[in-house]
Amino acid sequence: MIKLDKIYTRGGDAGETSLGDGTRIAKHSLRIAAQGEVDETNAAIGLTRCHTMSADIDPLLSRIQNDLFDLGADITRPGDDHKDGNLRIQPAQVKRLEIEIDTANENLEALKSFILRGGTNIAANLHFTCTVCRRAERTMSALNAEEPLNPNGLKYINRLSDLLFVLARQANKNGAADILWAPGEHAKG
Repeated sequence: MIKLDKIYTRGGDAGETSLGDGTRIAKHSLRIAAQGEVDETNAAIGLTRCHTMSADIDPLLSRIQNDLFDLGADITRPGDDHKDGNLRIQPAQVKRLEIEIDTANENLEALKSFILRGGTNIAANLHFTCTVCRRAERTMSALNAEEPLNPNGLKYINRLSDLLFVLARQANKNGAADILWAPGEHAKG
């Protein structure tokens, strides 16, 4: 269990921070950026949970918030081996998201157009959270090009953005309140 009895340490005052293995790196590194954007995704989910939603979605989002802390711990430990004994995202966590995507998507009509991000309050929040998640995914992908990450972490963040998108459509009255993109509608004066 983690015990923090002092919040500031002064250890980062010179622009560096410690990774999970004790290595010191610059706070502006891709690894720390990826970790921060995963944390932003977690915060966006927390804001979304402030809205009244169906009884099955709130526990799902709560579990995902916990998984995102696991993902942050994974990112803070260099290496790509999900069996190395460190806290890492596991294949079962990715599979769970896939099952939840399929379940949420069952009652949605197939998309015939791109949709604008909005609709109901909760759908708009889920769409926003999805965009934050996709930014985290882009940063994780950039980091992975430089230093290998656990492939399950990359899969997890990719599936999470898909799940958030599908949940937004579900919150838009199973897609009935989706706002369809009208290509070029306002291009002519």
